[in-house]
Amino acid sequence: MMDCQRHLFSLPDGVCYLNGAYMSPQLKSVEATGIENLRKKSIPFQITESDFFSGKELVRDRFARLIEATDPRSIALIPSVSYGIANVVRNISFNRGDKVVLLHEQFPSNYYSWKQLEKQGVELVTIEPPAVSTGRGASWNRAILDAIDKRTRVVALPHVHWADGTLFDLKAIRKKTNIYDAFMVIDGTQSIGALPFSVAELQPDALICGGYKWLLGPYSMGVAYFGPRFDQGTPIEDNWMNHLGSEDFSSLVNYNESLKPKALRYDVGESSNFILVPMLAEALRILLDWTPKKIQQYAAKVTQEGIDQLRASGHFVESEEYRAHHLFGVYLKDPTQMEHYKKRLLDNGIYVSYRGSAIRVSAHVYNQAHEFELLANCLK
Repeated sequence: MMDCQRHLFSLPDGVCYLNGAYMSPQLKSVEATGIENLRKKSIPFQITESDFFSGKELVRDRFARLIEATDPRSIALIPSVSYGIANVVRNISFNRGDKVVLLHEQFPSNYYSWKQLEKQGVELVTIEPPAVSTGRGASWNRAILDAIDKRTRVVALPHVHWADGTLFDLKAIRKKTNIYDAFMVIDGTQSIGALPFSVAELQPDALICGGYKWLLGPYSMGVAYFGPRFDQGTPIEDNWMNHLGSEDFSSLVNYNESLKPKALRYDVGESSNFILVPMLAEALRILLDWTPKKIQQYAAKVTQEGIDQLRASGHFVESEEYRAHHLFGVYLKDPTQMEHYKKRLLDNGIYVSYRGSAIRVSAHVYNQAHEFELLANCLK
């Protein structure tokens, strides 16, 4: 079992930061890496041609290992989830009457691109959650499976819901999508890095991740896995680096319209980012050492007593079977008291998020059990 790793972060004493789902605090080593590489631009002649590619390959290799993908070439470097989803949508053919299955209140970056498809006669089916009560997660998962049928072209959803941590049974969903040859597209921003995920086991068609939350990386740098169905796709932009032969700078004047293999073609322009790429690579190095499994176990240990106290006060927290341990929602016994509790939490130096009708609480290895007990005490 892991010990608390708060000493590796720069969180001030006395701050109860339960809000990693909003933005992770920065590891000291990631900060140092960023500063070191920021200074390199001041001496540009020390940046070699190989530097345009070596950092990216390190990120691809480490992220592939984190998600158990066998080929690092299936990993693309992206600036945001919306960029990754846009590449996905561009490379799926749709017919009038096709269905795209989404979740109620899922993150907007995994919604707006799909919404545009309604102009082509594609139907968006949004799966609403049941009322807040025992069995909510199980019922929501059943409703998703029931919605997948012969008209379903895509199921686009997160591994855990960004607002309250509800856990979705991706294995069962993948099995159902395979029956109808439908695409499964996962937004892993609120799960990858803290919750085990195996491409080898689940075989998603795409997994899109922002890097600044559970990957502990910088803002504006993310990663995406693109499965075999996208190997020959067309990226949303043509930049010099996603074409074959770009490693040979002297030959760039000889245009090569052939795209690089697999997901390399989906890299964003200027993806070599000499500051952000090394920072993300360092964060991934540490996550591989910790492992998402151990992070999940640690989060379960430090949150359990606090969750028991929250339930004893009459508030609702989803059962362990259908929620993540690193991210969970608290639904108040009396929702009309939300503003009162917001002030009380802030007065006690407790930082959480409010998404929909849930108080969203995050747990990571920089947190300790007494922080969640303090949260529960403030919500009495």
